[in-house]
Amino acid sequence: MMAVFEKSERLRHIGHLDIQRAVQRALRRSGLPVSYSKGFNPHILLTFASALSTGAAGRNEIMEVQLEREVSPEAFLSAMNAAMPPDMQLSCAKVLDDRRMALMAQVSAADYTLTLDDMSAAKIIENQLNDFLAQESIMAMRKTKSGMKETDIRPLIHTLTMDGNKIHAVMTLTERLACKPNMLMDALAAFTGMEAVPRVLTVRNRLLGCDEAGALVPLETL
Repeated sequence: MMAVFEKSERLRHIGHLDIQRAVQRALRRSGLPVSYSKGFNPHILLTFASALSTGAAGRNEIMEVQLEREVSPEAFLSAMNAAMPPDMQLSCAKVLDDRRMALMAQVSAADYTLTLDDMSAAKIIENQLNDFLAQESIMAMRKTKSGMKETDIRPLIHTLTMDGNKIHAVMTLTERLACKPNMLMDALAAFTGMEAVPRVLTVRNRLLGCDEAGALVPLETL
């Protein structure tokens, strides 16, 4: 079963492992026929399409739960929402084909809203946004298994616009390549000559995958 849930702004400082534990506890309380792994330390077969960074909220986060027997999406939603915290409610659920590619492998990009605390910093970025995007390459530091590595994030930015103090960005997010909000903000601050990176409230609105035509669409619709 695939399910879409919220990690509200009140929970933005809760880490992914704590979110995972909260979902596991809710699944146990729900009475749903969840599947467990085999071995000495059985655990619920639960995966997330993409871990959300600590400090960020998520409007439409996606998880997959394996069940021992068939349950309707409506029954799954009802049982889970009764067991989940108020700030982690589910909005929809869908039965998945067992032959379907793993959710993590289907994620291609993410849609973000970054709200700046500082209106003057937002104005500086807005005034220089077109010039920022006109660059052939935009270098930013990316954390890898072997340490920090400089990466050109320009090909990873699909769209980038501003509305007042809100930055709207759609950026590549795969297991191999990603432009994360902190990388974008570091690059924007460096380009505009700011002494410090502005503080932002990060909200991941939706995870995106590619349809048969190669267009980015909400992951839960694939």
